[in-house]
Amino acid sequence: MGLNCGIVGLPNVGKSTIFSAMTSAPAEAANYPFCTIDPNVGIVAVPDERLDRITELIPTAKVIPAVVEFVDIAGLVKGASKGEGLGNRFLSHIRDVDVIVHVVRCFEDEDVVHVDNKIDSASDIETINIELALADLEAVEKRRDKTEKALRAGNKEAVKKLNALLPLLDRLMEVLGSGRSARSLNFTDEQLAQIYDLHLITIKKQLYVCNVDEESIENSNVHVDTVKKIAEEEGTEVVIICGKLEAEIASLDSKEEKVEFMEASGLTESGMDTLIHTGYRMLGLRTFFTAGADENRAWTFHTGYKAPQAAGVIHTDFEKGFIKAEVYNCEDLFLYKTEQKVKEAGKMRIEGKDYLVNDGDIMHFRFNV
Repeated sequence: MGLNCGIVGLPNVGKSTIFSAMTSAPAEAANYPFCTIDPNVGIVAVPDERLDRITELIPTAKVIPAVVEFVDIAGLVKGASKGEGLGNRFLSHIRDVDVIVHVVRCFEDEDVVHVDNKIDSASDIETINIELALADLEAVEKRRDKTEKALRAGNKEAVKKLNALLPLLDRLMEVLGSGRSARSLNFTDEQLAQIYDLHLITIKKQLYVCNVDEESIENSNVHVDTVKKIAEEEGTEVVIICGKLEAEIASLDSKEEKVEFMEASGLTESGMDTLIHTGYRMLGLRTFFTAGADENRAWTFHTGYKAPQAAGVIHTDFEKGFIKAEVYNCEDLFLYKTEQKVKEAGKMRIEGKDYLVNDGDIMHFRFNV
């Protein structure tokens, strides 16, 4: 299990530059629309200093961090939902991601063309959000037509389910038709399950990334303020990144050089790390660890997972044959320095099937297959 983020936005807002900085994989970046057609996919390690500290105290042959997948999707334009600028093709890529990272241009630069020849963050956001909503509207309309036909031919059990679905589809059509997102309806879990197979784009969580110039990292600017206001109204989050600066950081060879460069730039954490951590938090993802001589590894799980489900993240057989787990938190290891002393302090516990896994737990599973 990992985090899968789709990077969207208008052409020339800095998506590919940000993607390249995150993944150190050079996506094609050029000063013209649609230079990225097929989505670039990059796997990025989730920054977690706890794994480094665990490895200092429990030496191992191999260290494997949790990972996040970023998909750089080509720039969307007005009319994308109707196929403008290869829009239909691009929109299909967005349906496969967990969270939408909406990059908004918040910098002035005469050398970088804007698709509308003006910098207007509110208008840019509206363009993308409307196209995503219209793409969903088309899918919902098709489903409603199909549902009505099924109602006329369905048996009693089918009719009951379909009648419960119709009001949801009608609400969706009204909201999407006005350019708003499906997530604004705040559906219950049961209702979400009813429309799950529609794979709606606008039901996904979305966060905004303001791509700024270096001067605006600490001081903000009017474009960033606009994005923050919109995000607040939508109940989502904003991450501020200087794509140009992040590209310079990514080009440095060693971790020490990167830290030194960030300190000189007044950064305590890179914008990319902030983005990854924000995406994790929004999706309710957490991390547990396994540690030993062969391998120290970070594993991603959903908040609310019990011990057998966490074991299943490693392998489905672990969940099926789960017996119990030895558990302690990494903070206990940092305090007592060795697993033996953690045991002596009574901090290592044997937990069963009902144990709710906590972020930062170090776990040793016992199972029978």
